[in-house]
Amino acid sequence: QVQLVQSGGGLVQPGGSLRLSCAASGFHIRTYAMSWYRQAPGKERELVAAAAGSINYADSVKGRFTLDRDNAENTVYLHMNSLKPEDTAVYYCVAWVGTPGGTWGQGTQVTVSS
Repeated sequence: QVQLVQSGGGLVQPGGSLRLSCAASGFHIRTYAMSWYRQAPGKERELVAAAAGSINYADSVKGRFTLDRDNAENTVYLHMNSLKPEDTAVYYCVAWVGTPGGTWGQGTQVTVSS
């Protein structure tokens, strides 16, 4: 069974850092494209980072966020630095495997606030 389980997130002050984890099972992350999306209240879902060969980032997070794959742990990470209040959102890990719409993690809340 293809599954993604997310962890990390929480409340952080502006300028702080967080790391989100996405543990995969039922497939190996090195074989499929992986992405991170986020959705803020009242806003459309936004692609944050995508890894398919090369890694690409949304302009809004470029230079601050890093998508990292640990093939040994079969886990994808999103390292987030210099966080801003506008980064507040529910973050989702996605693997482009299993169904045409991909397999999604359960989502994790990130709140950036003083």
